Amino acid sequence: MRGKRFGTGAALAVGALAVTGLAFAPTAVAVTPDTATITADCGTFGSGEATLAATQDGTSATITVTSAITAPIALAEDSITSTLTLVNASGGTATFSGTENPALAAGDAVTVGPLNGTVASGDSLEAYGGSLQIVVLGITVTCTATGPQSPGPFVFD
Repeated sequence: MRGKRFGTGAALAVGALAVTGLAFAPTAVAVTPDTATITADCGTFGSGEATLAATQDGTSATITVTSAITAPIALAEDSITSTLTLVNASGGTATFSGTENPALAAGDAVTVGPLNGTVASGDSLEAYGGSLQIVVLGITVTCTATGPQSPGPFVFD
């Protein structure tokens, strides 16, 4: 009986510590909105609607872009080099880059990311005035937004 009480007491203590740890764990920071759309012009490679999805963890942020262009041929995972430049409302730009992409079949919308970048609290980043540069098989494609993103710029906590 004595061993059973000790085991129960230990379990309760561990549970209490876990709950206390959750209470004092740092809260996740958020970016608002977490998804935005733009109309993008990619020159001779096409144009159309693109979606940007943002996440934030402290000063690190990622953006995944599902672009307005489609893959002309099947592309292997992580075979696209991408650089997304966003305009900061307080001046300057923020750059997100990476070589991440899912495997794409011919005709799939080109998706790149998560692209990694650094943000500061209060940054308000907008695709309009910036660009997305994608390098695939040695060919560079540059896409630009034809107007402001909707529902508005990404604002980082």
